[in-house]
Amino acid sequence: MAQQATITVFDGASTPVSHTLKGDGVKQDGDTSIASWKETVNTIPDYAQMRLTQLRQKLKSGTVKCTSRVEVPVMESIAGQNAAGYTASPKVAFVDRSEYVTFASPRSTSASKRLCMQVLINWMNNVTTTVTPVAAGVVSDLHQDLLMVS
Repeated sequence: MAQQATITVFDGASTPVSHTLKGDGVKQDGDTSIASWKETVNTIPDYAQMRLTQLRQKLKSGTVKCTSRVEVPVMESIAGQNAAGYTASPKVAFVDRSEYVTFASPRSTSASKRLCMQVLINWMNNVTTTVTPVAAGVVSDLHQDLLMVS
């Protein structure tokens, strides 16, 4: 089980930007574990920072539900001054969210979960050639080996 560490991801924009998200803690509540990370850009308010969340929950059936979520707040643009010369600070206009959710049977193996995950990644990225399956990092640890950071 990995310790919660800082995560660096690129956004894939036409001019790629590297985003560094720091660990924001791991919580345990019965059969549910939640780990979260957030970006800490000092020119952006806390509520507008990019966030990553992972959840592992054992369901009554014995199946383990794993979720990895990305949340990207989008700021509204700043308009001009009003008659008094005041410009309001920008606020979050909306939040884009994406999730990857798996349901692992007690009979499934790391190899079968890795295959399923790689097929989805290849499909999402329109990959039509052979690639090495992803088998490293906190997302694969959770969805393939059911390991949460601590």
